[in-house]
Amino acid sequence: MRKRAIRVLTAASVVVAVGYYGLADALDLVPGFVTAAGERIETAPFPAFTPLAADAPPAVAGPDADAPIPDAGVVAKLASTLASDPQVGGARVGVSVIDVTTGRELSNQGADVALTPASSVKLLTAWAALSLMGGDHTLQTKTTLSGHTVTLVGGGDVLLAYDKGNPTSTAGRAGLGDLARATAENLKAQGVTSVNVALDDTLFSGPAWNDGWEAGNEEFVAKVQPIMVDISAQAYGTYPADPALHAAQVFTQHLEAAGITVDGDAVRAASPADASEIAAVTSAPLADVLGVSLKKSDNTMTEVEARLLAIAAGWEGSFTGATRAVLDQLRAEGFDVSGVTLKDTSGLAKADKVSARLLAQIVARAAGEQGGTVGRTLVADLPVAGLEGTLHDRFLGTGAAGDVRAKTGSLEECASLSGVVVTDSGRLLAYSVIVDGFKSGGLLDARAAIDNDLMIPLAAL
Repeated sequence: MRKRAIRVLTAASVVVAVGYYGLADALDLVPGFVTAAGERIETAPFPAFTPLAADAPPAVAGPDADAPIPDAGVVAKLASTLASDPQVGGARVGVSVIDVTTGRELSNQGADVALTPASSVKLLTAWAALSLMGGDHTLQTKTTLSGHTVTLVGGGDVLLAYDKGNPTSTAGRAGLGDLARATAENLKAQGVTSVNVALDDTLFSGPAWNDGWEAGNEEFVAKVQPIMVDISAQAYGTYPADPALHAAQVFTQHLEAAGITVDGDAVRAASPADASEIAAVTSAPLADVLGVSLKKSDNTMTEVEARLLAIAAGWEGSFTGATRAVLDQLRAEGFDVSGVTLKDTSGLAKADKVSARLLAQIVARAAGEQGGTVGRTLVADLPVAGLEGTLHDRFLGTGAAGDVRAKTGSLEECASLSGVVVTDSGRLLAYSVIVDGFKSGGLLDARAAIDNDLMIPLAAL
């Protein structure tokens, strides 16, 4: 047995028996809870959310290719203990644990039953988006000119900096101020000093709000539009009523500051077919953008990513097109999605139904040899327990800190955790656990049961 220590899983590639792979919610604004000493977590109030660390964690040793596979009977007993724990309040429990190297399922506790997984749905969206568009995919926000009208054209970047972009950052890589100044410079070169401003947000279609989201969820997701000022930097509950129009207003302010007179307010209008491009700014690549949306469990970013996927797949950029594109891509890659129901692609809708087995299978493929670049990116973009994102203060003081990497999921009556864990002996396992149907107010108890009954002892094997 290796000496137990808190190990940080990083985005660095590590060698496993079958190859290599990188280790690096719906409402997870409050990602965890304070842990007690020792190997048990007690239920406690929500803490404040801590922003992601600016610097990457240090690289450390990964799993041991020669480590023994945990006994399936022992793993199954852990899942059974969770299912019977009074803290889950009689809720339905689905658990699937898969040995990454062999593909062997070590636990099947209701694993094939489609349950509400909350933000673990984001794993489906992330895999599909990376598979179809590629991690290097970037987005352009541009301006065009037709007559005396400058049109700001949204291309799907919802991480635009308010003013100047930062080429070394993911959020805010492209800046609206930079775009306005470049636009002003080119306008002046053409002798144009006075314009009207229009907003073209026609890239997406259909409703900007999902009818499967409950009233009050406006606090946790903005209207789904193809251009926004850095949505990841905005606190929950403070989203603009019209994020795209807000971005146009910010652009207008910078354009005026750069010496261009703007007549009237920005209005919505598609860029004319005869318009010429004036200037453009480019986002960070999709692989990095997913690192922000998955770690923060950002619903808005995920819904935007899914609509971009839909457009790339030839569907309309709507909720319907997005869910269809996600399932089509998974199906094309051999995943069984016959029992899946998706009302959205972020997991905020209670009507979403996914089995723990499918989630674990996606993670297992991502973590194994077949995962390739897509898989390494997906796993590396998941937060590390005790370190970052929605897991930054979860599992602290336990042996699972640093060994668990996961997508969290939380709704009023369900909780989930899906990702990878390196056991104490060094074996790499993929897993998904869903607890669905506990009474309102039981979220923290359900999380504590997941951690104490399953994840902490699983990491200790």
